[in-house]
Amino acid sequence: MQNPNEDTEWNDALRRHNIIPQKEKEKELTEEDIVNLLEQTVEAKQQGKGLNELTLDELNEREDDIDEEEERIFEEYRRQRLAEMKKAYTNARYGEVVEISKADYVSQVNNAGEGVWVVLHIYKDGIPICKLVNNFLTNLARKFPQTKFLRSISSVCIPNYPDKNLPTVFVYFEGDLKKQWIGPFAFGGMNLKQNELEWMLAQAGAIQSDIEKPERAEIEDVMTSAIRQSRIDNEEESDN
Repeated sequence: MQNPNEDTEWNDALRRHNIIPQKEKEKELTEEDIVNLLEQTVEAKQQGKGLNELTLDELNEREDDIDEEEERIFEEYRRQRLAEMKKAYTNARYGEVVEISKADYVSQVNNAGEGVWVVLHIYKDGIPICKLVNNFLTNLARKFPQTKFLRSISSVCIPNYPDKNLPTVFVYFEGDLKKQWIGPFAFGGMNLKQNELEWMLAQAGAIQSDIEKPERAEIEDVMTSAIRQSRIDNEEESDN
């Protein structure tokens, strides 16, 4: 006997004449379906580990644990995870600090591309804090490969650039300057820590980091405000 659920021309004709029942339409997957499955899975099947915490290999292992009703939603979630991983892999196109010259500036910075953040370090060999910042940026470039990290020797990139302004870090987005730090004081001198530099770049928008504000950064905010106010007071006294 022919299966009435098969997609054949004969069955289609029978359905048009209401001789056999119409096929049920596959239920469209909704966001609520996914949420409900996640909640059920967390409570009953994943032993405290949610689907969003599983690797693709673990997702494949869990496939045998689900019933037929949940299979399609499970597969949709796995496709979503694959798409997220593919996007992250596509965006991770840098991962190192690249040395550039003045001739590279337009192509590497101004024309970096849509949605691209650029961190450019202007430095000079022989200056300890420049070396410190370079070391930190090398680590951060590996940690945040979606951001383009560049560096250039001051005399090569900006002729006659004063050494007192080093190190200098510029942050660009789609070719526009968004943030700059100029001179050792802006970085806290040789006491600078990598987590502090990471936080600074995150605040500027150059990297996606959930790092908390370092305690020393809060102290320096107060010091900077005090120095700025002192300068204002001195200028007002001079005018009088």
